[in-house]
Amino acid sequence: MSANTEVIDSQQLPWITTPERKGIFSMFRLWPRPAPTKDNHAAELALLQSGGIAAHTPQTAGATAPNSDDVMAELLDVDIDGSGNYIHTLAIRKGSNATASPATDAAPKKQRHSLVMTHGYFTGLGFFFRNYQELARVEGWDVYSIDWLGMGRSARPAYTSTMTSDKARVAGAEAFFIESLEEWRKRLGIDKMTLCGHSFGGYMSTMYALKYPEHVEKLVLLSPIGFPEPPPDYEEKLRRGYGPARNRKPATVKDSTPEYESTDAKPEEPAEPSRARLLMFRAAIGLWERNYTPQGVVRSAGPFGRRLINWYVSRFTWLTDAQRNSLSEYAHQISTLPGSSEYALGDILRPGAFARLPLINRIDKIAVPTVFMYGENDWVDHASGEQAIRRIGERVSTRLHRIPAAGHNLHLENPVDFNKFLIDEMLAISNK
Repeated sequence: MSANTEVIDSQQLPWITTPERKGIFSMFRLWPRPAPTKDNHAAELALLQSGGIAAHTPQTAGATAPNSDDVMAELLDVDIDGSGNYIHTLAIRKGSNATASPATDAAPKKQRHSLVMTHGYFTGLGFFFRNYQELARVEGWDVYSIDWLGMGRSARPAYTSTMTSDKARVAGAEAFFIESLEEWRKRLGIDKMTLCGHSFGGYMSTMYALKYPEHVEKLVLLSPIGFPEPPPDYEEKLRRGYGPARNRKPATVKDSTPEYESTDAKPEEPAEPSRARLLMFRAAIGLWERNYTPQGVVRSAGPFGRRLINWYVSRFTWLTDAQRNSLSEYAHQISTLPGSSEYALGDILRPGAFARLPLINRIDKIAVPTVFMYGENDWVDHASGEQAIRRIGERVSTRLHRIPAAGHNLHLENPVDFNKFLIDEMLAISNK
């Protein structure tokens, strides 16, 4: 451990908990769990390279020659507590900031801005591979992207849910992510940042901005989950075996104004679900409430887990075959690492992807400029962003963008328009 590394009392850290849990899926595992691959960056490096990022770790620096138009980047494991926990980080730093060392008391950034990107659930920082190259070319900006603690290639401390009440479950889960991000910020000496979070990352970025507004220059939320309240018939639909998310209205018409609301509805579900569906639905809810995860299925599937990931990634038809192969290899690798904070999803969300404590009722105290972005065909309803803007728009600067020809993974599906909108938001800060 470095002499400059601060050691924090482990009793104060929400990520120091009990040993790793064992769940129902471990009962059916017929093969050994894959060994952790902390030092095997090949899949991640290849994926980033396909997006024009010549990344290196401390071990691979200088091992390969970058292409002439590649952007140079570092992959760092930033210590956050002196006890072996770290946040895996992609750092694209220019000028004097490029020599700043993580896990030391680096001086705050001067005359530069920092973009910090946070990924969604079941993904990692590699899922922004189509965006980094353009974003890194904005003058006056350093670009960072993190794997949330317990996800991606970050450290995997044990995670334990607090099941006493919804409020306690949510508070424990939020503290795990918010406080680890704050320790990461301090270790890198970043004074203020434009915090850009996708989906689950948007939820946690919102909560970070609510607690630490002094360190957020702008909040950019990419199809954030957790904002709307559940519909009035939510509990009845769960009781009767319906999926409450299935009747949401898709965005099918190009429009970027907050006043727009879609009127195209999906077909109604059958009047009554079959008994088999009802039983399966209730079983799924039971697993959700006990925090079982897609990653657990992949790990337990052993050699068949890669096939599950291949099937998932095969839907990304906007990627080339080579990109899909690289993304599949990367996604499989991060999904087979030991389970950790992936178990927090059930603490944050109820079945149907509605927050236990909806953000729309908590965002009134937001004190930073806030931007919402949604895909035109996003399953997350942009109406919740419009509602949030109506609540906070008189106090802080707000905007809502809808990315054409894109769904929930708007940054992957239409990187050209996504990059343009995000760069415009960065330049709005630079040109003040």
